[in-house]
Order: sequence, then structure tokens, then C-alpha cells
Amino acid sequence: MLPIDAAAHSSRWRRRHPLEKAVLGVGLTVTAVCLPPWPGGPIVAAATLALLLGPAGVAGRQLWRAFRIPLGFCFTGALPLLFSVGGPAGFVAMAPDGPRHAAELLLRTSAASLGVLLFAFTTPVSDVLPRLVRAGVPAPVVDVALVMYRIGFLLLDSLARVRQAQAARLGNTGRAAAWRSVAGLAATSFVRAFDRAARLQSGLAGRGYDGTLRVLVPETALSRRFLAGTAALLASLVAVTLVLKELYL
Repeated sequence: MLPIDAAAHSSRWRRRHPLEKAVLGVGLTVTAVCLPPWPGGPIVAAATLALLLGPAGVAGRQLWRAFRIPLGFCFTGALPLLFSVGGPAGFVAMAPDGPRHAAELLLRTSAASLGVLLFAFTTPVSDVLPRLVRAGVPAPVVDVALVMYRIGFLLLDSLARVRQAQAARLGNTGRAAAWRSVAGLAATSFVRAFDRAARLQSGLAGRGYDGTLRVLVPETALSRRFLAGTAALLASLVAVTLVLKELYL
């Protein structure tokens, strides 16, 4: 199991309805995208961090390990805005408003990424997928997603065991040995993937699979208090951002 999935299963908000957390996470993400990047980005990011580290109970180290990957993409996407190609200044030159545009994009995307992580750190995928059928998503699509989600963890576990076995047999002592280990790892993973799929098909057939995977979903009532608090929080973020924007101008 990935660390973010383990954190979602042990979250303080684990028993809350996924729709409540989706409204909060998506609302923060949309707010970060739609509001002016300054001061909207830092304000939304600060509010999201307070929720993650406070009521949601996410550990700071776990959050940083998950956030640094999208943060790297945010930096990568902002860097090209610093330069302009062609024009009187040369083939490649610094854009006149490049630093400002890059900073605005970085603030906006990083704050939006935290909103997505809020939902991911508090809601396991196994709680979301079965409920998509009630939302109108075709059952076969949900079944494929559930199976792929399960097989993904099985393959990751197999990869870890094979790599551990290769390291115990000195499979990474040199460059040539490392390349042979990578080739063996790829071949073994390919074979095991087909083997897992065949075993899964046989198991489903033996249990009378009729085209629908029936999964027990714990009944959870929507909290109007939580939704009202979410609406109040989003409205407050919008109001504070607009007021500070006017003062800043």
C-alpha cells in the first residue's frame, strides 16, 4: 500500500462521507484556480495546510513527501514563462513580465495541488469507486477501476520483493549487473502481471461473476454542519482575498 493510501485509511476523517470531503477539496482547488494568485494563492494554501495538519491529522512529513512531486511539476511548468523565444532580444531571452507570470502560476498551481491532496489524504479510493455507480457511472467502468486498483498494489508488492531478492544476490554491484537486474525485473513483472490476471479471472469465474462486482459500502450520512462549514470557509477565503486585493492595489 502506498503511504498516501495508508494515511487515507487512518485519517481522522475516514468515516466522513466522501462527498463532504470532495466538496471541500474540489472547492479549495477551484478557489485557488479562480482567485487572483496574489494574495489568493497563499491564503488558500495556508487554509488547506491548516486543515490537513489540524482536523485531518495528516503528518507533516507524509504531506511533504506527497506534495514535493506535484510541487516539482509546478516549478517545471512555471520555468518556461521566464523566457521568450524569438523577437528583437534574441532567439532566447528573458521575458519582460516572465518572473511575475511564473510566480503567479506557481502560487496558483501549488495551492490547487494542496486542495487535491486534502481529498487524497482523507478519502481512500475504495470508498469512492463503489459509490460512483450510484452517481451514474457505468458499473463495468467501476469494476475495471477496482480491479486495476487492486492489481496495481499487487504488482508493486511483487516489484519490491523481486528487487529485494536481486539486491540480496548482489544484483546491483556494477553497471552491467544493474542493467541485467532491471531487465530481469521487467520480464518477471510482465509474466507475473499476466499470471495475476489469469488467477483473478479464474477466481471470479469460480464465484459466479455475472459482470458486476458487488462491494459492501458502509452507509455514511452527509453532515449538513460540515457542508455549511465548508461553504462558510470558501466564502471567507474569497472575501478575504478580494479585500486584500483591493488594499494591495
